[in-house]
Amino acid sequence: MTQPAESPLFSRIRIVLVNTSHPGNIGAAARAMKNMGLSRLYLVSPEDYPTLEAYQRSAGAIDILDHAVRVDSLDDALEGCLWVAGTSARLRTVQWPVLTPDECVTQGLQYLDQGEIAIVFGRENNGLTNEELERCNALLHIPTNQEYSSLNLAAAVQVVSYEFRRHLMTHKPEKPRGRKHMQDVLASNDQLKGMYEHLNEALDGLGFFGKNNPDVLMRRIKGIFSRASMTQRETAIIRGICTTIQNRTIDRDKTKAAAED
Repeated sequence: MTQPAESPLFSRIRIVLVNTSHPGNIGAAARAMKNMGLSRLYLVSPEDYPTLEAYQRSAGAIDILDHAVRVDSLDDALEGCLWVAGTSARLRTVQWPVLTPDECVTQGLQYLDQGEIAIVFGRENNGLTNEELERCNALLHIPTNQEYSSLNLAAAVQVVSYEFRRHLMTHKPEKPRGRKHMQDVLASNDQLKGMYEHLNEALDGLGFFGKNNPDVLMRRIKGIFSRASMTQRETAIIRGICTTIQNRTIDRDKTKAAAED
């Protein structure tokens, strides 16, 4: 029986491992990826890598490890991505959409035709921090036995990689209808990061935060925009609003200073 051809969309999926402590888990994760046809592995500040153990645990997925991209920060690993899901064994209080593996992959496939996406896996002992989850558009939760919810890193990668394979082997990319303006495409993760930083500066200058914790408020604001699937045009509009706020704030401060003189 002839096997269906591998989808070229496999190459647009990044698996990101953050601060992995055990090199064997990196190797086992690479093996899980290769089993399912994924190849883009990003390593954010691994504690002990490269090592012989990582290559031994990869069981032949040496090419995945040889081409793994090692970076110093999560921002570097996500540069250029349109959509990002962060994994967690615990249901967090952050206001992010919580998806099962099937829901996560189904949603992620909507963005693959336009660019790259990433699935981020946290540390073996305590997962991803809330600050790291803020860089994601959704939270991926693998439903496990509540009495024993701890899932090995490589096993979690295997579950998600399988779901991508299951969907992609039958997925037929839809051709875009009509000609869209280039700014109507989805904003990349780094473009959103720039927008959030700009918005934080504008709101701070306006005195919006007051006595409230700006980190908490910004986390909720990011949740709103994450659910909205911002486009490049929409991101530019928000940044234009921020610039107007900052200009008005500067004029206000100058007027106030002049009056005091």
